[in-house]
Amino acid sequence: MTRIATAANIAEAPIAAQPLLEAVKKQLGIVPNLFRVVSNSPAALEGYLGLSGALGKGTLPAATRERIALAVAEINGCSYCLSAHSYLGKILAKVDESEILANRMGHSNDPKADAAVHFAALVTKARGHVSDDDLRAVKLARYDDAQVVEIVLHVALNTWTNYISEVAQTVIDFSQAKALAA
Repeated sequence: MTRIATAANIAEAPIAAQPLLEAVKKQLGIVPNLFRVVSNSPAALEGYLGLSGALGKGTLPAATRERIALAVAEINGCSYCLSAHSYLGKILAKVDESEILANRMGHSNDPKADAAVHFAALVTKARGHVSDDDLRAVKLARYDDAQVVEIVLHVALNTWTNYISEVAQTVIDFSQAKALAA
C-alpha cells in the first residue's frame, strides 16, 4: 500500500495538477500511479514533466533513454520503475526481453547503446564520480558532450522517479518486474 496519497483519478488530484495529468493521459493513454503520486505537488509534477519533455527533444533515441531508465532502476532497486520501463521499453521503444535483461545488467546488445547504458550505470553507482577513462569510453563510442550531459540528466531524472516510487511505495500498475538482486 502506498505511503503517499494517490489520487484515484484526475478529478481527485489537486486542481493545478489536473491539466498536467490530462496531458499524461493523452500521451500514454493512462495515468500511471507514479504521476498521480507526484501530483500531490503540482510544482513537482510540472518540473518532472518539463525535464522529461525537454530530454525527449534531445538527441538520444527513445530506446536508449528506456535502456538507461532500466539500468538505473535496477541499480536503485526500484520495482515500480523496472515494471514501468519494461513495459515502455517493449511497447514504445520496441526493445525485446533479451535487451531488457541486458539493460538491467547495465549493458545493451547494441554496441553504441551499450556505451551509453554502461556509462549511465557507472554514473549511478558512483553518484557522478566517474573516471577520465569512463568518460573517454563513452566519447569513443561517438557520444558528444551534449549527449553525455543528456545521459547524466537521464540518470538524475530516473533516480528521482526511483526515489519517489520507493519513498511512496507506489502501487505497481504494470506487469510486475522485481530487481534482479532482490
